[in-house]
Amino acid sequence: MFVKSSFRFGILGLILFVLSGSASYGQEWAQKLFNKDKIDFGVIARGSDAEYRLKIKNNLENTVHISNVRTTCGCSAAEPSKSTLASGEEGYIAVKMNTTRFQRRKDSNVIITLDAPQYAEVRIPITAYIRTDVVFTPGAANFGSVEVGKGAETTVGLAYAGRDDWAITGIESKNPSVTAKAVETARGGGRVNYNVMLTLAPGTPLGPIREQLILKTNDVNFKTVPLLVEAKVEPDITITPQVVSLGMMVPGQEKTVNVVIRGKKPFEINKIECESDDEAFKIRMPKAAQPVHVLPLTITPPNKPGNYSEEFTVTIAGRNTPITFKAYGKISDTKTN
Repeated sequence: MFVKSSFRFGILGLILFVLSGSASYGQEWAQKLFNKDKIDFGVIARGSDAEYRLKIKNNLENTVHISNVRTTCGCSAAEPSKSTLASGEEGYIAVKMNTTRFQRRKDSNVIITLDAPQYAEVRIPITAYIRTDVVFTPGAANFGSVEVGKGAETTVGLAYAGRDDWAITGIESKNPSVTAKAVETARGGGRVNYNVMLTLAPGTPLGPIREQLILKTNDVNFKTVPLLVEAKVEPDITITPQVVSLGMMVPGQEKTVNVVIRGKKPFEINKIECESDDEAFKIRMPKAAQPVHVLPLTITPPNKPGNYSEEFTVTIAGRNTPITFKAYGKISDTKTN
């Protein structure tokens, strides 16, 4: 009787061990989708925009679906950039700290629930220390949308309450396109005020900027204060679509597609040139300057069955650098009658 009972419990223990190992393995595949297993905001100023983008990459063959994202404390919030990721696709979970309502050390967790390709729950710890003596207004340096080649400036106010001799001793920027200086505006009664004046260089490359500027201080306990810097450098003229799909074409049979060119202000198109000598394309040139040009692009496919491509160069009046776009399609081996 004792032997049978022991055997029964031994088998039961083995089953539980196998099941627990499977569950652990199931959580492990989900954990590997994320670039970090914890988020530490460090020491941040009160009122600052504290956000970390936890990267997620679907390194599986199957589609990954995020069914829910939540945090375990009101001091933090989280939201996914997208809920479905195909194989190889990337996204992020935007994790934010509420630095206005909460102070000092705060610990939380972001919990991401996945229901495809199978169920899993990933818990990632969050920690931050929100200073009560330093306040930013506004909470981040946001240049907004900036036209390429133009540059921009913005200012963030910093208010400190504590020691009379507190001071900013330097500013560190990891991005060479972003420079800053701190100008003291008031001091007395244990309070110090600065204007942090930031400049985005005219030569800043196209694309988004998301950096942390580090303010160095003479505070022996908290030597640095991070400041979020954001900008989006956009081209002055854009083409939609950048790659034109011509689809399946028949030799000698005309096909017309529209290409839209947009500018920040009215502009004139001087000429549009093709890379090849096929002379298969005709474009109705606009006659006046305007902020948006809709160009009908007509092709009479040559008798060249197979894949077909063309590159176009658009010369804009008063603009030193032309812009380009491409067209792709396939020509069938069937001729028109």
